[in-house]
Amino acid sequence: MENPQPLSSDLLYRRFDPAQLPFETTEELEDGLEIIGQQRAIDSIRFGIGIDHRGYNLFALGPNGIGRRTTVRRFLNQRAASESTPDDWCYVFNFDQPHKPHALRLPPGKANEFRADMKNLAEELITVLPATFAGDEYQLQKRALEEELRGTQTEVFEKLREEAKAHNIALIQTPGGFAFAPLKEGGEVITPDEFMRLDQEAQKKIETEVGQLQESLQRIMEQMPNLHREMQKRLRELDERVVEFTVTPLLDELRAKYETLEPIINYIDAVQKDIIQNFDAFMQDDEAAGRQLIGAALGIASAERRVSLSRYEVNVVVDNGQTTGAPVVFLDQPRYQNLVGRIEHVAQMGALVTDFTLIKSGALHEANGGYLLIDALKLLSEPFAWDALKQALRKEEISIESMGQVYSMISTVSLEPAPIPLDVKVILIGERLLYYLLSSHDPEFNELFKVSADFEEDMDRDPDSALAYARVVAEVARTEKLRPFRRDAVGRVIEQGSRMAEDAHKLSTHMQSLTDILREADYWAGEAGRVVVTRDDVQQALDTQRYRSGRVADRIQESIIRGQVFIDTSGAVAGQVNGLSVYTMGSHSFGRPSRITARVRMGDGKVVDIEREVDMGGPIHSKGVLILSGFLGQRYAADKPLSLSATLVFEQSYGGIEGDSASSAELYALLSALSQVPIKQSFAVTGSVNQRGQIQPIGGVNEKIEGFFDVCRARGLTGEQGVLIPSANVDNLMLREDIVEAVANDRFKIYPVSTVDEGLSILTGIPAGDFDESGQYPPDSVNGRVITRLAEFAEKQRAFNEPSRAEVTESNDDENGDADNVSEEDEQPSAE
Repeated sequence: MENPQPLSSDLLYRRFDPAQLPFETTEELEDGLEIIGQQRAIDSIRFGIGIDHRGYNLFALGPNGIGRRTTVRRFLNQRAASESTPDDWCYVFNFDQPHKPHALRLPPGKANEFRADMKNLAEELITVLPATFAGDEYQLQKRALEEELRGTQTEVFEKLREEAKAHNIALIQTPGGFAFAPLKEGGEVITPDEFMRLDQEAQKKIETEVGQLQESLQRIMEQMPNLHREMQKRLRELDERVVEFTVTPLLDELRAKYETLEPIINYIDAVQKDIIQNFDAFMQDDEAAGRQLIGAALGIASAERRVSLSRYEVNVVVDNGQTTGAPVVFLDQPRYQNLVGRIEHVAQMGALVTDFTLIKSGALHEANGGYLLIDALKLLSEPFAWDALKQALRKEEISIESMGQVYSMISTVSLEPAPIPLDVKVILIGERLLYYLLSSHDPEFNELFKVSADFEEDMDRDPDSALAYARVVAEVARTEKLRPFRRDAVGRVIEQGSRMAEDAHKLSTHMQSLTDILREADYWAGEAGRVVVTRDDVQQALDTQRYRSGRVADRIQESIIRGQVFIDTSGAVAGQVNGLSVYTMGSHSFGRPSRITARVRMGDGKVVDIEREVDMGGPIHSKGVLILSGFLGQRYAADKPLSLSATLVFEQSYGGIEGDSASSAELYALLSALSQVPIKQSFAVTGSVNQRGQIQPIGGVNEKIEGFFDVCRARGLTGEQGVLIPSANVDNLMLREDIVEAVANDRFKIYPVSTVDEGLSILTGIPAGDFDESGQYPPDSVNGRVITRLAEFAEKQRAFNEPSRAEVTESNDDENGDADNVSEEDEQPSAE
C-alpha cells in the first residue's frame, strides 16, 4: 500500500479569475436585485401566495441572515400591487346592545369619510336642535300646550269654586294648598269666633258641605298628575316631531350619499331613531355642562344623566384609503394585543370604563385582505399570541377579547365587539428546528401552514452563479450607497463565498454576512482614498473581521507557545497525537490543536473514554469512542478474546467535548500505544472513523488546519509539519493565503487519507501492513506489532489464570476423595 501524497497548493484554494466577469466595475451592471441560489424556496413562495385555499399559509425556514424576509417581501410586494385593495372596517354603537358594537364593512377610503360625516352631523345637531327649540314656531306650539293645561286646571278649579260659592263657602289658595272657608251674607269669610257662635245645626251643615267639597277637591288633585303626564307626553311628542322634522333633511343627505351601502343606511336609520329619543343630549346648556365637569372633578356623580354624544362617533379600525393593492404587513412585536387588537379602558371616578371608541386594531386587521409576516420565534415567545393566531385562521374571523376578562384577572366593564371576517395569508419566518418542532408537536400546525419554503445555505459555484453574485454586489452597492466594486474585488468576494460555504465548489447564500463584507470593504477603500473598491480592500475587511474577533484564539495560541498548554510540534511519542477541534465564539470560529493520549494494559477488551466517565463528553463523542472498540475487535480479535484495557483522554481539557471528528486521532493514539510505535508530533489529525477503518469527512476543516499551522509558524516551519485530513474533505478546502504559500514552498504539508492504515503509515513512518497470503500482518508493520502485543497480553492473562484453575482443580479433587471415603465406610457392615 502506497502512502498518500501531500496535496499541491492549487488544491488548497480555488481561485476565481476576474477575467470571467464581463465588466470593469459593478457600476456597469444593470439594476435588478438578484435572489441567488433559492430557486426551490422561490417556487414554494410563488405557490404559497398564489394558491387561494384554506390552510395554505407559508412557513419560510432557514438560518438567520440568509434573506428569508427580504425574499418573501419582494414577492409579496410584487403580487400585492396587482391585487384589489381590501375594504375598510369600522365599529359603530349598537343602540340595542351597547356592549356589542357593530362592525361595518365599507369600500376603501369610505370609513374615514363616513367618520367625518358623522362628526359633522353631531356638531351640526348641537347647533341646529337648540336653535330649533328656541325658535318662535316651537315656542308658540309649546305655549299653546301649556296654556291648554293651565286652562284645563283653571276651569276645573272655577267649577269647584262656583259649587262652593253656591253653598256660601269660599275656595281659598294658600301657600300650603287649597282650603275652604264659610262666608257671611256680605261675602266675607266667617272668623273662627263667629263660626263657634253659630248653633250646632248650622255648624254641622257647614262641616258637611265643606267635607263634600273636600272630596271634590281631592278628586281634582288626584287627576292633576294625569293631566301633567298627558301634557308631558304631548310636549314630548311635540319635541320629537320637531326633532324629526329638523334631523330628517340632514340624515337624508347622508342616505343619498351612501345609498348603495346598506349597512350604513341601516345604521343611519338607527341613529335617527336614537337622536329623536335622546335629543336632550344636544340641548345641554353651559350651566349643566359646568355642573357635570365640577362633579367629575370632585368624583361626584351628576344627577343629570345625559346620553354621551360619543355614541354617534365612528371608530375606524382599518383604513385602506391610501393603500394601493393588497396590504403587506410585517409584525415585529407579535404580542397578543398587537396581533388581534385590544380594548382600552379609561379611569372615570375611580372605575375603569370603556366604550366602542376605545377598540384598537391589530396586525390581523391591518393585513386583512393581504399578507402578514411574523417572526415565528417571537410569536411563540409571546403569551397567548400563537393560540390567538391559530384561532383566527381556523375560524376565519378576528375576535377582540380582553385577556383580563377571559382569565378573570380584572373585573370591570368590557365589550364584545362583533367579529370581523378574516381573509389573510400568513407567512411565518423561522429556523428549521422550529418548523420541525411545530410540525411534530402541534397537530394544528400542518393544517394551517401547508406550504414550506426551505432556503438553501449555499449554491453551486459556476460562471452563472458568479455573475449572479456580481449583480448582488452591484445592487447592494447602489442600495447602501457604496463605492463601485472592481471586478478583482468581486472575485475576492466570490472566493470568500466559497469559504463561508465551506466548499470550494459552492457559494454561500448568507446575504447578511456578504453585505457586511461589502460595507466594510467600502470603508477601507475610503480610508485608502480610493474611488472604487479593490481586492485589497475586501481582504483588509476580512482580516480586520478576524482580528476583532480573535482575542480568545490569540490567548489560546499564546498559552501553547509559552508552554502552558502542552502541544508538541516536533519529535515522536508513542500513544500521543495532536487532535484538532473547532471553537465557535459568536459568529467567529477558529481551530486549535489538543493533545490526545492513550494508555493500554492487559484487560477485558474495554476502551474507557475518560471524558465520558466524568460527564464531559457528549453523546456523539462517546459514540465515536465506542466505534473504536468495534474496529479493534473486528480487525485484531475476530476469533479470540480482546485482552486489552485502554484509556483515552483529551489532555488539559476543562470543558465539554462533543463530536466524533477526533475519533481517528484517538484510534491512532490507541494503535500507537499498542504497537509501541511512536507518532510524529509534527502532524495533527482530524477525521472521524467507522468500524471498517474508513476515514469520514468532518466539518470546520479550514479552521482546524489554520489553527495548527499558526502554532507551527510561531515555533518555526520546518517542512516536516502538516495535517492529516479525510480525503472527502479536499473539496472543502479554502485556506488562507499564507498556508497556500507555505505548502507551495514545501514548508507545510496537508495529507488526504481515506483509511486508518494510510494515516498510520504517514504518522509513524512505518507501513501499517497488509494481510499476506497466510492471512497474517508483516511482523515489522504497525498492525503486525499490534497483533504481537495483543498476543502477549493474551498469553500473560492466560498465565495469570492457570494457577487459579489449578487450585480450583486440586480443591475439587480433595472434596471428591473425602466423599469416596465416607461412602466406603458407610457401606461396611456393622459390628453388631
